[in-house]
Amino acid sequence: MRILLVEDDDTIGSAVRDHIAAGPHAVDWVKNLADAEEVTNAVQYGLILLDLQLPDGSGVDFLKRLRRRPDETPVMILTARDQISDRIEGLNSGADDYLVKPFNLGELTARILAVARRYTGSPQPTIRFADLEIDQPQRRVRLDGRDIVLTGREWAVLDLLVARPGAIVSKDKIEEALYAFGSEIESNTVEVYVSRLRKKIGRDRIRTARGVGYCLGDR
Repeated sequence: MRILLVEDDDTIGSAVRDHIAAGPHAVDWVKNLADAEEVTNAVQYGLILLDLQLPDGSGVDFLKRLRRRPDETPVMILTARDQISDRIEGLNSGADDYLVKPFNLGELTARILAVARRYTGSPQPTIRFADLEIDQPQRRVRLDGRDIVLTGREWAVLDLLVARPGAIVSKDKIEEALYAFGSEIESNTVEVYVSRLRKKIGRDRIRTARGVGYCLGDR
């Protein structure tokens, strides 16, 4: 999915951005609320990682405005504020999770996956399609008992398809998940990664809806 990181600290921001970008997600990083307002009006994100203390205001106020739109994008607060009252305020304002700095990047990844499962309606960590087994939290795929290694962007495509098995996912949606804001996208990028994924999990597993997109199902 495509993630928005709202964080003004360069050290923390670059560490989180690089960690997320090394996995199956695209990430856009902004350092103030004005930019966060602008990009959320233009882009549909799968998750927002939100600091509370920003140069031009409070992350909680931004979160409240987001919910009043209404915008139901999942929001995870990343902050140094560790008081119970701060946690209560953040969660009551519409946050889906609250992680106190400093945090382990592995835990951040696990929480991102947990939030994503809640919103996709897929609470089970392991999903099976006949001889294909997908363990999203462990980033593991097995086909007919054999481990299959996927790259980050192959995972990005598979995550979208798994979220709605049997439903068509548009090419635009896949492009949005693959690349951060401002990145150059080749005209055949989606086709390239779908083709690579088909070679690994089975050509007939991913079906093409010509001119629309792709869907995942049993062979």
